[in-house]
This record gives sequence, C-alpha cells and structure tokens, in this order.
Amino acid sequence: MATIIPRFTPGNEKLYARAAALALITILYNIIEGLVSVFYGMKDESVSLFGFGLDSFVEVVSGIGIWHMILRTRRNGGEDADRFEQRALRITGSAFFVLTAGLVITSVVDLSRGHRPESTFWGMVVSVVSLVSMWALIRAKVKVGEGLNSPAILADAACTRACLQLSAVLLVASAGYRITGIGGLDSAGALIISAICFREGKEAFGKARARSFACACGGKCNTGVQGPGSRV
Repeated sequence: MATIIPRFTPGNEKLYARAAALALITILYNIIEGLVSVFYGMKDESVSLFGFGLDSFVEVVSGIGIWHMILRTRRNGGEDADRFEQRALRITGSAFFVLTAGLVITSVVDLSRGHRPESTFWGMVVSVVSLVSMWALIRAKVKVGEGLNSPAILADAACTRACLQLSAVLLVASAGYRITGIGGLDSAGALIISAICFREGKEAFGKARARSFACACGGKCNTGVQGPGSRV
C-alpha cells in the first residue's frame, strides 16, 4: 500500500481549523437532517424520506472518522487511516449494508400493497435544503483540500456528492408523488436510495482495506495531489 507523504505544514493552521470546522458542520447538519427526516418520514409514512434520514445518521459516523483524521494529521502528519478511523469506516460500511437491506424489503412490501404516503411535502423541503447545503459544503471542502494539498479531503468532497444524489432522488420522488399522486414513486425513490447506500457501503469497506480516506468514490485511491483549480 502506498503511504501518503505528509503535505501539511505549521503555516496551514487556518486551513486546518477550517477543515475541522467543516467536518463538524457536516456532522451536526447530518444529525439535524436525520432527526427531521426520520420524524417526518414516520409521520407522513414516506419510506424514501425515512431512509434518507437513516442515511444521514450513518454519514455522522463517517464524518466523525474524517474529523478525527483531520485532527490527527494536524498533529502528526500523514493521512493513512489509524485503527479508530478504520473501525469507523467498517461501522459505516456495515450500517449502509443493513440500511440497504431494510429499504429494499420495506419498499418491495409497500409496492406490493400499493402503499401511499400521507404527504411528501417535508421530503421536498428537506431535499431542497440538503441540495443547497451539500453544494456549499462541497465547494468549501474542495477549496480547503486544494489549499492543504490533501487527497483525503478532496476525496471526501467528492464523496459528499453522493449526498447530492440522494437529495435529488428524494426531491424527484417527493415532488413526483405530490404532482401525480402515484404512491409507487415514493417506494421507487427508496429503492434508488438503497442502491446508493449499497455503493457507499462498498466504498467505506474499500477505504478501510486501503487504510486511506484518499480513495475516491469510484474506488481508486489517490495518493497524488490535484493541482490548483482542479475539481474532484
């Protein structure tokens, strides 16, 4: 396994602090988003919103691993994942697989019964807020990652795009049901969300095996550094 050469210097304290703050913001946001989504998902009987909320809670574990990595790298240099971070990745991967199975089973049962959610209004609200928030976080993480020459932070920014995909799926499913009244759209959205969760689970285990947060969402581990102005 290639070892990432520490590229952090004492002169990057402000960027270090910004990177840690972005990780904490991501964690806090996902906690709030998860609570709101699970509550209204249960209240409105929307499996896509409920699944979206559970995904947010899994992302919290992943975010804690990233935050720990940033603090450790700030102190010691080097971005290879330590035991705590590897454990966080394995927990994240396992949780995604369990969530995938639960969403598939629930969605299939709902489709067979012709289930219709009470409302998808909050699914639309949550998805729009998430799209805007995740877009802003991605831009901020890319800027910090480039400033620190950090493959791990750049890869994390790239993987945050999975949250954009989840939000887009939730928005289409929620708005589609509100416009057409076709109950199956909510279950179909949940099935697509489960597929994205499965992919995220595989990626988490891939990072744990490689001991690197610099693994891009496509599965490749980037030990190099993208130049200024590049985008993940």
